[in-house]
Amino acid sequence: MSNYTRPLNRQDYKTLTLAALGGALEFYDFIIFVFFAAVVGELFFPADIPEWLRQVQTFGIFAAGYLARPLGGIIMAHFGDLVGRKKMFTLSILLMAVPTLAIGLLPTYASVGLAAPILLLLMRILQGAAIGGEVPGAWVFVAEHVPSRRIGIACGTLTAGLTVGILLGSVVATLINTQLTPQAIHDGGWRIPFLLGGVFGLVAMYLRRWLQETPIFLEMQQRKALAQELPIKSVVLKHKQAVVVSMLLTWLLSAGIVVVILMSPVWLQKQYGLAPALTLQANSVATVMLCVGCLLAGWIVDRVGASKTFIVGSLLLACSSWLFYHLAGTHPQQLFLLYGLVGLCVGVVGAVPYVMVRAFPAEVRFTGISFSYNVSYAIFGGLTPIAVTMLMGVSPMAPAWYVLALSLLGLGLGIWLRNDIADAAGHEPLSGSPDKA
Repeated sequence: MSNYTRPLNRQDYKTLTLAALGGALEFYDFIIFVFFAAVVGELFFPADIPEWLRQVQTFGIFAAGYLARPLGGIIMAHFGDLVGRKKMFTLSILLMAVPTLAIGLLPTYASVGLAAPILLLLMRILQGAAIGGEVPGAWVFVAEHVPSRRIGIACGTLTAGLTVGILLGSVVATLINTQLTPQAIHDGGWRIPFLLGGVFGLVAMYLRRWLQETPIFLEMQQRKALAQELPIKSVVLKHKQAVVVSMLLTWLLSAGIVVVILMSPVWLQKQYGLAPALTLQANSVATVMLCVGCLLAGWIVDRVGASKTFIVGSLLLACSSWLFYHLAGTHPQQLFLLYGLVGLCVGVVGAVPYVMVRAFPAEVRFTGISFSYNVSYAIFGGLTPIAVTMLMGVSPMAPAWYVLALSLLGLGLGIWLRNDIADAAGHEPLSGSPDKA
């Protein structure tokens, strides 16, 4: 039975589980900073500076993690295409676990002065570099392991795993804030989630030792087909179309998660005066439904292809987001249902990596995805909150309009993908030879 038609086997499930677990823990480590930004700001900056400056500096350190993603991702992908996927896949989780553990042990401004925020900034840059390599690396790793007809569900499972990491961060933050007093958190309780994340990350890295190098990379090694020139040069010069499509799909992915999942609870509180506890509970429902949506999108894209998945998924996202933003505040009794529904529809982003891993040939696949994903995420992931906040000065429904515009982008990409030979053929096998973008 060929690798194209065989069912998923035990080794595939092991690979998927360890990749998803590691991805969830990396996202937890990266996102936990947000939940404790206020306490970290108090402890790592001088007490006599204005509150607004403290907030700017704290979120500046958070943003540094995003800005480090492209460089870290491209460097790790470069070596991933030249020396092996597995080595970089293990390195990325070590690069995340160690700085997270270190943040939990760092001395504060009261102890070491200016060295405290500088060390914190350095740790965030290392975290950003790690996550820049982890996500594209994980998608390439599982896509090259599983049968070609199962790439969608494999990548969808992985994307759902990353979402679990966000949920895990939210749950741990909630537990610490409910079990400890504000003073206890200030005195050292804030260190617990970072120490936990670091330890779990090191365990996940140890478990990744049991993973095997991808068959496609081993095949390229045997054929001496590894990239002869700089992988990034080849990507930029020879695969422009694949880069553009991948960057636009990443914009859809980042905007869906940033606006609907991360920004909406605060929007509901400010716009309609809903209680923070209620909006965060609804947000947890939406995040769980996003995991389900990613799995569904991955399962569907394997059966009907990327074009139909994005056309239908984007239309559903447009309708559900419009309903959510226009009805959630005036019908709070329907909040959980509306937020859950839009969370499920954002899950269409679970099909994004399916298109990206098929868009680049194997010898530059890791670099191609990493360059497109990280540069796009740094631009759109970083600018989306600013753009939406500024647009809210024009209309309080700015998030609804933004998500609607991105849904139309997804619809356009779905229509464009109808010309994609690999997609039209159903499931052209993923191999060392170039797949059509």
